[in-house]
Amino acid sequence: MARRRSRPGHRTPPSAPAVAADVAILRRVPYFRSLSAAALRRLAQSCSSRTLTPGQTLFVEGLPCTHLFIIAAGRVEVRQTSRRGREQVFHTEEPGAALGEGPLFDGGGYIASAVAVEAARVLSLPRARLIALCRTHPAVALGIVETLARRVRRFADLAGDLAFRPVPERLARYLVTTAGGRPLMPGLEMDLQLTQAQLAARLGTVRELVARALAQLHQAGVVSRQGARVVVRDPARLRAIAEGDGE
Repeated sequence: MARRRSRPGHRTPPSAPAVAADVAILRRVPYFRSLSAAALRRLAQSCSSRTLTPGQTLFVEGLPCTHLFIIAAGRVEVRQTSRRGREQVFHTEEPGAALGEGPLFDGGGYIASAVAVEAARVLSLPRARLIALCRTHPAVALGIVETLARRVRRFADLAGDLAFRPVPERLARYLVTTAGGRPLMPGLEMDLQLTQAQLAARLGTVRELVARALAQLHQAGVVSRQGARVVVRDPARLRAIAEGDGE
């Protein structure tokens, strides 16, 4: 079944006020932080701007990669979709994140599609401009290598989860991660802001198995559910399941 492509978003050349704002966005990209203010301004002037509506596609899996994309506002989700319509969400990125580095260097197509999950604005830097920057600023090139290495590690972790961890364990790991820096204690509430189908796409499974895993954790007294919210009841057990020490 052919994938439907969204209509292109609205594109505008950078204006003087926009360049100043875009410099601040570019400075948030880790591998651009070594650049001087003047270099960042020249880089911002090389960028075009694109606005996306929720659900609109930024780029499509398999198509040639010609630009580096930097998120200026909103959130963009990177995911693959099978021919049967099953999704696997790799990661969701926010302002200051860059997308598309890998295909720019290996000459292949995008390994996944990127879709706006809310209204977004994205900067677009041509491949030739980025390659030239890497040649004149080795720190930028090294920074990109570090970013790609972290991404490889993230994908290796994801592959390990899909291959070796049962769904309840993946779900427990997701809940522990969702807690962020908050102490994992009884009564901690987490608003997942996801449907079970969306949660399944992040865990590499299907909605029915997510529902079953949630029910198992609930019946075991590990968590309770209040609509879209999950309340931690037994943090020690939740962490043990997340670490593979028992279900």
